[in-house]
Amino acid sequence: LHLGHALNKILKDIIIKYKSMKGFYTPYVPGWDCHGLPIEHEVDKKLGSKKHKISIIEKRNRCRDYANRFVGIQREEFKRLGVLGDWNEPYLTMSYSYEATIVRELMELLKHGFVYKGKKPVHWCPSCVTALAEAEVEYAQKESPSIYVLYRLKEAQRPSIKGDVYLVIWTTTPWTLPANLAIALHPMLRYVVVEEDSRYYILAEQRLEELRSILGIGGKIIASFQGEELEGLLAEHPFLDRESKLITGDFISTEEGTGLVHIAPGHGLEDYESALRYNLDVYSPVDSMGRFTEDVEALSGEHVFKANEKIIEMLKEKGALIKYESITHSYPHCWRCKKPVIFRATEQWFISMEHNGLRSRALSEIKRVTWIPHWGMNRIYSMVENRPDWCISRQRAWGVPITVIECVDCGTPILDEDVEEEIIKRIEEEGSDVWFKEELSEIIPHEYNCKNCGSSRFKKEMDILDVWFDSGVSHAAVLEKDERLSWPASLYLEGSDQHRGWFQSSLLSSVATRGRAPYEAVLTHGFVVDGEGRKMSKSLGNVISPQDVIKK
Repeated sequence: LHLGHALNKILKDIIIKYKSMKGFYTPYVPGWDCHGLPIEHEVDKKLGSKKHKISIIEKRNRCRDYANRFVGIQREEFKRLGVLGDWNEPYLTMSYSYEATIVRELMELLKHGFVYKGKKPVHWCPSCVTALAEAEVEYAQKESPSIYVLYRLKEAQRPSIKGDVYLVIWTTTPWTLPANLAIALHPMLRYVVVEEDSRYYILAEQRLEELRSILGIGGKIIASFQGEELEGLLAEHPFLDRESKLITGDFISTEEGTGLVHIAPGHGLEDYESALRYNLDVYSPVDSMGRFTEDVEALSGEHVFKANEKIIEMLKEKGALIKYESITHSYPHCWRCKKPVIFRATEQWFISMEHNGLRSRALSEIKRVTWIPHWGMNRIYSMVENRPDWCISRQRAWGVPITVIECVDCGTPILDEDVEEEIIKRIEEEGSDVWFKEELSEIIPHEYNCKNCGSSRFKKEMDILDVWFDSGVSHAAVLEKDERLSWPASLYLEGSDQHRGWFQSSLLSSVATRGRAPYEAVLTHGFVVDGEGRKMSKSLGNVISPQDVIKK
């Protein structure tokens, strides 16, 4: 345990003991999240090179053993802190009954249209080789190339100007340029054409003065127009034999950049949404390890971050690089391995935030709940208001499987109550390992046919669920199932990081299936720091162990 664990459990203990002394019945049922990457990483470390040689069941068994061992260790340490609770009957997300509830809640969401499968960009960790949810992404400083790139308008598209006309874009991710399919302008912003050394540059008028200084463009303005006037024109990709379509988008900002945004539909959410509007391919020539595929011949096999330098050289050779420098900025990193992540379009499972008004209903519930301190309401409200659909699939081994059976021919998931109940029954009796052990013939009835196309060919989904889904349905698995407890909870209490984690996943799953939040009030605490206000870490040598304090 670390001091953060101690702070959290002691705060809970104070509230429980206070309410007990006031005459309330306040049982405390402790619990552990047992699935997920942290445990799988530790098991992989111990396996070393063997990790690629063992079966998924063997790896899952090792993960289960590892989780069980640390539940035992932490239980004794919490008891030593003097925390009152039913330590003999805790809830574990890897218990068969809990896993069965997870699957039941998933089936309920699927049945009511909240869950869908789609190809769209998600945060992807090339090191952990899996998709990440918003709650699994941390922001840290990273040095990146900052480049201004020229896209030449096709000659037939510029009848009134005799000479080369260039659209200027800015990006800090040169590796996304091979996936570029369009350039976006704001429909209502004014753009200008600036003449410089017999070349013509198109830039947003509001950005012109700052860009003159950055890019060294001092020429005169020879034309001006609104962004929507260029919609539908074509530009030449700077180093590939491909056209980039000019499109419009309201997301274009004049705070930075040039007012023109390069669009790579497979590597950004706004890019993806633009692609849907303009019927562009959701193109992502990057594999699960973060390397370019054979689609990009000159960079095939190259890791995207290492490819930045090559791409910059290619731009220089083509005369398409107008400015290059390095900047340090806030960039998304994986919460587990701490390495930079990328946006990458893959087939994933999502919970829709818009289906049946989930987002608006969740926001209404946030206003109804009591938040302590009060600013917690604004924090989670803003997060839910702006969050994308919830990516719930992971390409790992240790977790509850997404128990969906799909038709091979039409892709329709089986939504058959008898089949669902059989799956849940088997998991309740044998655990979720049964999904990976059994053949489909053991799960679905003989001669079963797809209700959509009549096919008899089916396949199991082999991805697992986001661990935030596991913890997010604890209200169903614990509050509703344990006779000592009741639904909704009077209070949820955790650190303020859980506004984007457990508080949010619990809220969304509960509002979708039960129409309201699973808690009446939410209390958040801060993080333990040293005497100088610094985060405690081994590298700083300022860590204080609760065990050491107890011994003294």
